Amino acid sequence: MRRQLCTLAAVTAALALGAGTASAAGTPAWTETATAYTDTLGGGQGLASHADGSLLYRGLADIPLGLRLKGWNHVGDPDIARGHVVDAYQGADTATSKMFAVTTPAGKRYEYVHPLSQGEKVNNSFAAVSPDARWLVSGEWGEQRRLQVFPAPLLNPSTPATGGTLPEAGQITLDRPVRDIQGCDFVTATRLVCASNDATRTHFPEARPLLQVDLERALDGAPVTGTVTSLFAVPQRSACAGDAYETEGVDYDTGSGTLRVQMIQPGVCAVATTVYAYRQTGG
Repeated sequence: MRRQLCTLAAVTAALALGAGTASAAGTPAWTETATAYTDTLGGGQGLASHADGSLLYRGLADIPLGLRLKGWNHVGDPDIARGHVVDAYQGADTATSKMFAVTTPAGKRYEYVHPLSQGEKVNNSFAAVSPDARWLVSGEWGEQRRLQVFPAPLLNPSTPATGGTLPEAGQITLDRPVRDIQGCDFVTATRLVCASNDATRTHFPEARPLLQVDLERALDGAPVTGTVTSLFAVPQRSACAGDAYETEGVDYDTGSGTLRVQMIQPGVCAVATTVYAYRQTGG
């Protein structure tokens, strides 16, 4: 169930709702349709939609004690595939592995650990499962020209049925660098949307852009290339002053066609995360 901050919502409701978003040439246009709020500690790391349209939120307060004791101290943007919740976990900067946890519709959790490859960063910012539920996309922090692809734990029959080691499959090589990707989700089998926390405008004209990644083909475990387009800047609106916003998770609800992206507010308003909703209007 979504946890909202009503007091902050009352303050920020006075801020104007964006009339729409710009769209790069040849790409769909997304129009902002709604704004909601969730508390950052309990839901500011990411979100995912269930088949019935209800939302699952993830925040640092959601990390089970048993996983914390194993050293998994950060949870990223989750995904839901065929009723299974897939969470991305990481540990300390000195960790030599990252972990994906899968919780079944019956509530059973299985842990899949991926030992870091040479040069791989410890970050595990998000989990995005392909529409066929066979492949899992994730990413690292900083400047990257790739997204990582794994067989979807538990859902891909090549993975152990009760948890275990998760090897990497073929990567998505991006046609241009991206920075600080916080979350991605599939819109179609060959298109992802990804939220970037890059405010430098080094690679794209927008600060903290929502990016579109078009794949040359659907994922099949082999290397694939992706074309990156900036769609629009995620809104940075708050009753609090400052530039210390932080883009977080992104979700595309295939049932309703609703795209949602999160932004943590600056200053004392950082206790709240704004959730912007969009509907596709062209393309």
